[in-house]
Amino acid sequence: MKSLLHIITFIGLLLPSYSALADFSLPGKGTITYSTGIQKNFEFGFAWQQKAEQFKIGAKSYAMQSIPSSYSVAITLSKDESQVWVQEFNNGFIEGFNWQIGEHTVWLKKQKFSDRVKGDYVIELNNRSYFFTRNNASIVINFNEDGIETIAIDGVTKNMGTKN
Repeated sequence: MKSLLHIITFIGLLLPSYSALADFSLPGKGTITYSTGIQKNFEFGFAWQQKAEQFKIGAKSYAMQSIPSSYSVAITLSKDESQVWVQEFNNGFIEGFNWQIGEHTVWLKKQKFSDRVKGDYVIELNNRSYFFTRNNASIVINFNEDGIETIAIDGVTKNMGTKN
């Protein structure tokens, strides 16, 4: 009887730790750069608390029964293509950013190329360069129970954006 009690206690201790495995916290940190050259730090991350059924996006928490499958961060070029708007990172236009989220790094900066590149922008995801094909692009973050499953960028190309 005593060993049965030990086994039940052991199983009971395993159950809470199993449900905690679905929790994650990804405190994204980054730096935005204004056209004046001034830089400002920002925080924009994600977290999931299964027991509380709360998903955190940036500074806000939302009641959800399960982890959302994805979240998109929109990047919009200004009409003159000189700056970008990223609502999650800043309340106005910026020239670029660097964002570390989990094990992933995304940055956007202006750079001069020999061929015309839309907005003179290059966006890099995990050391792979991309270029705008239109005035709107999205960083698409796909989640699983461990955190980020994949990140992709929509509205971009690898060929410098020069092909129509």
